[in-house]
This record gives sequence, C-alpha cells and structure tokens, in this order.
Amino acid sequence: MFEQGSEERMSRYRTVNPATGELIEEFPTATDEQIEQALERADRAYRHWRWSALDKRADVLRRLAELHRQRADELAEILTLEMGKPLAQAKAEVALVASIYDYYADNGARFLADEKLDIAGSGEAIVRTEPIGALVGIMPWNFPYYQVARFAAPNVMLGNTILLKHARNCPKAALTIDTLFAEAGAPDGVYRNIFADNAQIERMIADPRVQGVSLTGSERAGSIIGAIAGRNMKKYVLELGGSDPFLVLDAENLDTAVRHGVQNRLFNCGQACTASKRFIVLADVYPQFVEKFVQSMREFAPRLGPMSSQSAVDDLAAQVDDAVAKGATVHTGGRRGEGPGAFYEPTVLTDVTPQMRAYTEELFGPVAVIYRAGSVDEAVALANESPYGLAASVYTADVERARDIAGQLECGMVWINSTSKSAPDLPFGGVKRSGVGRELAQLGINEFANKKLVRIP
Repeated sequence: MFEQGSEERMSRYRTVNPATGELIEEFPTATDEQIEQALERADRAYRHWRWSALDKRADVLRRLAELHRQRADELAEILTLEMGKPLAQAKAEVALVASIYDYYADNGARFLADEKLDIAGSGEAIVRTEPIGALVGIMPWNFPYYQVARFAAPNVMLGNTILLKHARNCPKAALTIDTLFAEAGAPDGVYRNIFADNAQIERMIADPRVQGVSLTGSERAGSIIGAIAGRNMKKYVLELGGSDPFLVLDAENLDTAVRHGVQNRLFNCGQACTASKRFIVLADVYPQFVEKFVQSMREFAPRLGPMSSQSAVDDLAAQVDDAVAKGATVHTGGRRGEGPGAFYEPTVLTDVTPQMRAYTEELFGPVAVIYRAGSVDEAVALANESPYGLAASVYTADVERARDIAGQLECGMVWINSTSKSAPDLPFGGVKRSGVGRELAQLGINEFANKKLVRIP
C-alpha cells in the first residue's frame, strides 16, 4: 500500500546490499500483539512525558546528538550497506542529524513559551503550545537517519511520543535509531520502532490513542495516508515528491551553475526529493550549458554509487525508455550499469515533451532533463508546469530579478544561486502534490501541537 513491490518481497524487512545484490539479513514483521503493546506503551509514556520538565527532554536530545557524533563511522557504514550511500555523504547525514537534535534541545523552550496576544479589551490572552499525544511516523529509505530526526526531534521536545515505521530496506538503521533513543535516556514508549505491515499501519492511524501521522515518501503513499488520516480525523503532515526546477537565466557564473547542478542532481545517486531535476535554460545560454553539463555528468560517472535497489533501477529505466521511445534525445547515459549491483549511468535528456512520463513524473535517480526557454516568463511558466512544488533554484547575476522570480515560482522553497540544502533552522516543505505541512525550524514543532488559548478577562 505504502511501498512498491510484490507482497512476497514486502513480507519481511530485509537488508540487501545494493552494490552487490546480496541479502544480508531479514527481520520479521511485527505481530498484532506487538503492535498493541507498542500502542499501549506510547500512550502510557505520553501521559508522563507531556508533563516532564523541558530540561529533561532537551537532555535526551542533546545526548542523542552526542551519540550520533561518537558513533558517526558506525552509523555511516550502515547507510552505505543498506541503501548504497557513499561513505562521505553518509557521514554528512549523521552530522546533520546531530545538529537537528541539538537545535531543538537549544531552542525548544523558547519555541514552547507562552505567546501573549495583543487583544482588545481588558485582561490578557495567551496561546500555549502543548503536545497532543502519540504519533505515527512513516519514513523512507533515502535519508534513513535524517528523515526520522526532523520528525522525531521537535515532537519529542514538544512532549509527544513516536511510533516509527521505517522503510523495509533499511531495518538495521531503524533498529539503531531505536537503540540510540534508549541509550540517550528516553523513557520506554517515548520512541518505538515498529516493523509494521500496511494493514497494521492503517489500524494504528485509526486507533484513538494515536493523534497524528507524518509520512515522507511518494505522492501515491501520501494520498493513501492522507485519506486514512482524514477518515479518522487525525492530523497529518505529508512530505512527498519533487521535480525541482533549476533556472539558468544568463551566462554569468555558468561554470558554477553547471557544477552545482550536477552535484545536486547526482547527490545520493539522484535519490532526493529536493534534487534539481528539471534544468530550464534561456536560449542564448542553452548550447553552452548543455555541452558543459553533459561533460560534467560523464566525468562524475566513476564516482557514482548504486541506487537503493534493483526495483528503483527498473522504475527509472522504464521512465527513460519511455522518453527515448517517444523522441527524447539522450546525450549521455541511458543505460543500466554492468554487474549485479543496482547501478544506473548518469543520464541527460533533452527534447522531453508532455507526452512522455519524464515530463510530469519525478525521476528519482541520476537522470537530468534540460529544457530550452525563450524568455524569463517562459522559464517561469515551464517551472510551474509541474504537479509538484517542493523547491527551486534560480541562477543569475541579477539577484533582484531572482527575488522577483522567487515570488512567481509555485513551490515551498526557493534558492538563489544555490541548490536546496537542509538545515535545522530552515523550514522544509512544499505545495501542490509535494505535500502538506512543514518540518524543521519553529514551524516544525507547531505541526502536531495544540495551540491552546487561555483568556483571563
């Protein structure tokens, strides 16, 4: 329901090395009795955790940050093993996660302070930010630690409790997070990993002890979870796909734009929702950009790791093959890698039209599409001609013009002369079919909160 693959393949959580295809270990799905126990513990823990001192919650998060830094090598190796992330990128993810836990430990008390309202009449009115209960989190495989941290850190600081269902191909990472929370001093039930199946997740969301659900994943999964949550009157946050535009408006700093574009497109083997995927270049710069971009993609090929799984390669290859069959031009790549691993060559497509899947679908792998635009207005229109609206990048020497264009782009985040980067103090989220809600920064701690009015006449 929430993850692609046959029922047989989805029957167990499995660690498979994507570089070799070797099955490392399998983990059984939780029983219904174990799910009930997890729900009971999360609910019981909430009754105490919500009244715990903010300093105590902050101490747990600081200890989590410390543990991530102490065990960075070990944690990074798990990411490389389970989903093929290059070791340097894996260590960078661990460092980012530590900074997220520290950020909410340092700022949580300030974010949760009562807000005094400026009202008409006598007396006073304040808004209190309070927790709401146990939450279900459904997280993907592409950033196994980071995705969990940006959901769990603000909510644990707020006083909610977490039941976390991770992706089926990163069970070792999921169990490691569970262990780290326990070692950091989180009371039993505050954070709990669950190897649940789809039917169990649906029942958990419906359970009256659960007050909300957060999913980071595909548009398809988001529509299913949103429908389930809506039927059961539960709050939800959905961080879904992206087909982020990258606008190049002039020849100034063209080499920088190419370098940033290629690095961002191939980071995590192209498996990032905020990766730049659609490169929209003004006509007078287009030939130079294509030549430089294609050459840079070719040079990057020897350093590219595997995709997360063979099924991910299959999905991407089908999208590229569809585009080529309908007239798209392949400038480099377009083929699977040799050998048993889940490899796909860095690929550049042009002449992509609305009749092709690649025009509207997210390409979740090392494939870039380059479009020619005759004017700035045409570039903006093409950028907005997508069902997604997550992030965008605008490259130009005229920063003031870029500020104006940022206001015209239909997305949740705009980066000027930079590609999208995550930081604890920057809100993350999109519009249209890229999702609902925000994570990180102060906005992230308010999503699953009761903003309670207290009026004193």
